[in-house]
Amino acid sequence: MHSVGRLVRSASLAGYIELMESLGLNAGTFLRKVGLSARLLKDPAVLIPSHAMRELLEVTANATGVEDLALRLAARRTLSSLGPISVVLKEEDSPRLALDALCRYLKLISPSLIMQIEEIGRTVVIREDLLPSQGRPTRQAMELAIAMMFRILSELIGPQWRAQQVCFTHRPPAEMSAHRAFFGRNLAFGQPFNGIVCAAADLHKPRTPDKSGATQLARDYLEAALVRRSGGIRETCRELIMALLPGGRCTAQEVARHLRIDRRTLHRHLTGEGMSFSLLLDEVRADLVKRHLQESDLPVGEIAGLLGFSNQSSFSHWFRAAFGCSVTQWRRQAANQSAEAPAAGPKRRRPPAPVVSRK
Repeated sequence: MHSVGRLVRSASLAGYIELMESLGLNAGTFLRKVGLSARLLKDPAVLIPSHAMRELLEVTANATGVEDLALRLAARRTLSSLGPISVVLKEEDSPRLALDALCRYLKLISPSLIMQIEEIGRTVVIREDLLPSQGRPTRQAMELAIAMMFRILSELIGPQWRAQQVCFTHRPPAEMSAHRAFFGRNLAFGQPFNGIVCAAADLHKPRTPDKSGATQLARDYLEAALVRRSGGIRETCRELIMALLPGGRCTAQEVARHLRIDRRTLHRHLTGEGMSFSLLLDEVRADLVKRHLQESDLPVGEIAGLLGFSNQSSFSHWFRAAFGCSVTQWRRQAANQSAEAPAAGPKRRRPPAPVVSRK
């Protein structure tokens, strides 16, 4: 059974209604399709289901033909859009320290977003991924997350900053110009991870922090909010499984070690929530493999590695047991279903791309 309890602040859809109005569209039409209303978006602190947010972005992009929908939303936002978290980020002495703070409080913005920072020599890799949600497409939600991170880095480092590379696992859009205008030319699709590659020197560059009396108040508020929002062991395990799978280190023993408990205690906690580690591992893998097969063209061997399998044969055996068919057959069936699906509505002429300020 999938979790349906992940909630995000309605601020994750900030600017959506205004964007629809600028395109001459009625936002309410799309909001009602996913069980939301314009009233919910008026208060940025109101919590809404994360799956509804993802579905809204996909439904809107498909119906309007606006492939860069997520980028248009991100272009309307600044660091201050993060609320109290922005006060803490602006107070840090370097962009790298600000990223550490963002990692700490990320659950308060989007509980379904996972962020990892890895320093490799003179580069820093910022990886982002979304916890699976019942096989729903993630393209627009993922592009919104990466675009917001890009905007945050631009504001923290300065307008002259350029990413070494911006990576997405999904396929490229039919038209790349809007994405290149937003991210620059160092943009790659069909990659093994979603994220941004930066020069370490840019992130460690000292900055003049915004010291104010509000900073400690913001930290106290965020720390209290973290305590209130702490989830169960099952959701924490899902996040760890997502993070550990690509490295092939995802075992119950390793997850327990990260949680600073022993394996028996982990088993007891999961049993208390009606779950076992092996079932949870299979659940996450099943959702991830569907996402990779539907949204990317990664080779099967590479997908196997991202799911933590040591070889393609083991992956193929698991896939057949889980889905009752081979990867090739599943892809063929998915393609046929997609071709037979009714059109979401007439495609509109592509509206002009937004002008992205780098100030």
